[in-house]
Amino acid sequence: MTLQYNLLDEPLIRTRLIANGQPRAYSLPGLLVALVHDEIRDFPALRPHQRHPWHAFLVQLAAMALHRLGADEPFRTEGEWKAALLDLTPDHPDGAAWCLVAPHDRPAFMQAPVPNGNVDAWKNVIHAADELDMLVTSKNHDLKSARMRQAKVDDWLMALISLQTQEGFLGAGNYGISRMFGGFANRPAIGIVPKGDWGQRWKRDVRTLLANRASVVEHHGLQDKDGVGLLWLEVWSGESSRSFASLDPFYIEICRRVRLTLGDHNQAIFAITTGSKSARIAADQRNGMTGDPWTPINTVEGKALSISSRGFDYRLAAELMFGAKFTRPIAQIPVTSDGAKGLEVLAQGVTRGKGKTEGYHERRIPISPTVHKMLLQQQRDRLAKVAEERVQAIGQMAYLLRNSVITLFDGGKQRSNPSDIPESTNKKAAALIKSFEQGEDARFFNALNDEIESETPDEVHLRWLLSMAERAEVVLISAFTAGPQACEQRYRARAAALSRFHAGLRNSKALPVLANHLRQPSIDKEPAHEHA
Repeated sequence: MTLQYNLLDEPLIRTRLIANGQPRAYSLPGLLVALVHDEIRDFPALRPHQRHPWHAFLVQLAAMALHRLGADEPFRTEGEWKAALLDLTPDHPDGAAWCLVAPHDRPAFMQAPVPNGNVDAWKNVIHAADELDMLVTSKNHDLKSARMRQAKVDDWLMALISLQTQEGFLGAGNYGISRMFGGFANRPAIGIVPKGDWGQRWKRDVRTLLANRASVVEHHGLQDKDGVGLLWLEVWSGESSRSFASLDPFYIEICRRVRLTLGDHNQAIFAITTGSKSARIAADQRNGMTGDPWTPINTVEGKALSISSRGFDYRLAAELMFGAKFTRPIAQIPVTSDGAKGLEVLAQGVTRGKGKTEGYHERRIPISPTVHKMLLQQQRDRLAKVAEERVQAIGQMAYLLRNSVITLFDGGKQRSNPSDIPESTNKKAAALIKSFEQGEDARFFNALNDEIESETPDEVHLRWLLSMAERAEVVLISAFTAGPQACEQRYRARAAALSRFHAGLRNSKALPVLANHLRQPSIDKEPAHEHA
């Protein structure tokens, strides 16, 4: 078998350019030059759940290559990048480790060499690129699998990186990556995105990794020199694991034994896979705390963050942004070179479970200039206080709305024992509360930024409370059509629900700021007109 599809020389990676939206394909060194100049708008082969693995790969690879050659800024020519990448694979000067297809006893891109090149016992054959991908596509949960039978080379490239750098445990012989807490967890990512496109974020994160390398080495017991960085270079029989302490801090791992090959007469690419008796990296005891530049660490529980089916909802996002529960990853730490305008925090992750997935989650959190300044100065106390007050207020409003909706659906009854409420009533109320919370979630950080930026934050906070009360009442009134319709019962149920809602708004134990405002007699401060 000869070397095929060499990423160092062949323009195999499809892109669209920022300048005119036109397509252009690059080799890997050519792509890195384009990222230096921030010329790339997007990648046609890249699927949403593959975005972070691709970004992380490009950043870790560049940082590793630059550090090895003692450079602190990205190279600006293809020749320099090609030489740097080959320098990462000195035992393979012909570029085999950067080819998608190579003899099985040699490394191929993201594919470990097989002992003696013998794959006769590898029985699992995969003909579609998306079928090779991680669980999110391979089991028909979120995306239909095996649709890419006419896949381009970079479809296989993206699927391979996705599988090898974010897959978890999937039964005996199918172990997951080291950079997550347990086999059924996930590899979430959170980091600052400066104004610009793919290249701007890439350059920022490359510099961040280089600036924090020594700290990662010290805190995680990794190798500053001569550590293993590209896990696909070594022969892997599947019988043993590589020691975590032997790794480079920017290591790019693989978790599965897979080889790409070609059909008869060098026709279409297909993959063959087999299991292993151990994980590629021995890191079970680390609980996902590996120095990953984008993964928050739960300092209370001593483990890497793993998101649930709720994704990055406003509660978790506020805690990740401003709270004390998590240690923020280095990619999330602001620096002065970020600039003050157009900044966002990007959170991404695929929720995994036992043999299933619960979706891809992505959230962009705007950072206002004042918030950025406070984060730079590590003045998180006020930010955390404002965020927590808002989280609690939304929770209180949702609770009040739920009780009012239940009163409506229950015909105006005031049951003393919540267990007496019919299950069907609880379910209908829960659906409405969910829609209310989703609306508040969507505006949470924009509204928070408004308060932080204002010279009269108390007034801004009060206006937000009043507008939230109005939105909650709109939800309650919209439920009238689903409540009792018989004439007398209808009026009783609606009146009781509205009465409970308005009384709750004036309860100083629940929402004291709003309650004190509404109880002032001199001005009509009702959040909305009452409806009969």
